[in-house]
Amino acid sequence: MTVSKTAVTAVPLHPLLAGRWSPRGLDAAHELTEEQLTALLEAARWAPSANNTQPWRFAVARRGTAAFAAVRDALAPGNQLWAHAASAFVVVAAETTGPDGAPRPWAVYDAGQAVAHLTVQAEHEELAVHQLGGFDRDRIAALLDLPAAVVPLVVLAVGRRDAAAELPEALAARERTPRERLPLDSLLIPVPEQA
Repeated sequence: MTVSKTAVTAVPLHPLLAGRWSPRGLDAAHELTEEQLTALLEAARWAPSANNTQPWRFAVARRGTAAFAAVRDALAPGNQLWAHAASAFVVVAAETTGPDGAPRPWAVYDAGQAVAHLTVQAEHEELAVHQLGGFDRDRIAALLDLPAAVVPLVVLAVGRRDAAAELPEALAARERTPRERLPLDSLLIPVPEQA
C-alpha cells in the first residue's frame, strides 16, 4: 500500500517543499549524473550566510568508491542497514573559525541553510536526500583530514527513491507511515505585550 508523504499544511506550500521527505528505500542501481551533482552543490553554494562567509564545506563520495565505503563504515549501524544503496554520500562540515582565527558563531546555522537549499534542488531533480546525524564524527574528520576548525555536521545519503527497496521490516514500516509534524501553534513562542 502506497501512503502519500505530501505534507498536510494549513496553507498550500510549494510542491517541492510539501513533497520533500527522507526515505530509506533507495535505488541501489541509480547513478547520479555530473549535472545533478553539480546542481545540488550549486544550490548549496548559493545559500545565504552571515557576512557572506560561506562556511559550509562538502566532501562527495560516490557509491562504488573506496571513499564511499569508508564513509559507510563510519555510519551508525542502523544507518548502514540501508544507506549503502545511496548513489552518493555528501559529508557536510562547517568552518567554525575563519582564516583570521575569529569564531564564526553562525557557521552551523549557515551550513544547515546550505543543506536545506540542496534538499530542495534534489526534489527538483527527482532525487531524495536523507540527512544522517548517526555517524562517527572523529572518524569522518580523520578520513577527510579536516583541520580542527572544520567540523563534520551531517552525512547526506543522496539517491533516487525506490518504493520496492528491500528494508528490514521496522524501517519498511516507517516508509509506509504518513509524515507527522507538531502543530504550528505549538512551535510559536508568545511575544510579550509591550508597555
